Amino acid sequence: MHLTPALGSVKLAALTPRHVQQLVAGLRAKVSAATVIKVHGVLRNALGDAERMDLVPRNVAKAVRPASLPRTERRALTPDEAGRLLRSLNGDRLEAVFVVAIGTGLRRGEILGLRWSDVDLDTRSLFVRQAVQRSGGELRFVAPKTHRSTRPVPLPRFVVTALQNHRARQAAERLVAGPLWHDADLVFTTQIGTPLEPRNINRRFDVARKDADLTWLRLHDLRHAFATFLLDQGEELRTVMDLLGHSTIRLTADTYGHVLPSRAAHAADLLDGVLSRSQESG
Repeated sequence: MHLTPALGSVKLAALTPRHVQQLVAGLRAKVSAATVIKVHGVLRNALGDAERMDLVPRNVAKAVRPASLPRTERRALTPDEAGRLLRSLNGDRLEAVFVVAIGTGLRRGEILGLRWSDVDLDTRSLFVRQAVQRSGGELRFVAPKTHRSTRPVPLPRFVVTALQNHRARQAAERLVAGPLWHDADLVFTTQIGTPLEPRNINRRFDVARKDADLTWLRLHDLRHAFATFLLDQGEELRTVMDLLGHSTIRLTADTYGHVLPSRAAHAADLLDGVLSRSQESG
């Protein structure tokens, strides 16, 4: 849609940074910054393959600065608000979906791709191996978003309890479904064992957030809340990066930089206390 009209007539060997710069500049006037970043990324990855295969001497897309997204600060979910949201879902068939989201930071597709074989409630852990997404008009199991997204994740006790209750409910549904049950070993399924439609998760969440008087909240904000809660409690940025499955620590820092100043202030207070005691003893 975007690359072929702009660059399709240019011979690969003749492609220069100027061509890529003109592509990026032209797109900025027509589409969102996020789309420009994605198009530039596709081109950069494709030319990276060409460079590795000695089809081009260098990756000219790397010479062009990518577009930048405007920084927008969103309201952060508080622990009290999180409790209110979860109470609005108490007893719901999909309650555990949202408990897992806020207790592990998993993406929606990762949650829907979980299998019971990836979950160990005894050791309070799970492993992200696949995700569910709608593609080509059907639900597909795909690899996680990045290579770092394939990861182990520890489970808080409240998540373990929710999954235990969910497994019991699912066992009852399986008995009712009988031969209609599709045994795909999925943790979250329809009432006959098939994968859940991601959009239906969003629809249920819309109802829950309104019931909890949190109409500003998005489903993806539960992932952000997970990270924010950990950083507020002093968890290391690198640990949060690993748990979220981010590709770089810079991504984590850029996304959650608004949380870090309070930690820096706390560090200053600690240093103040140490040096104050040193001066007093001196």
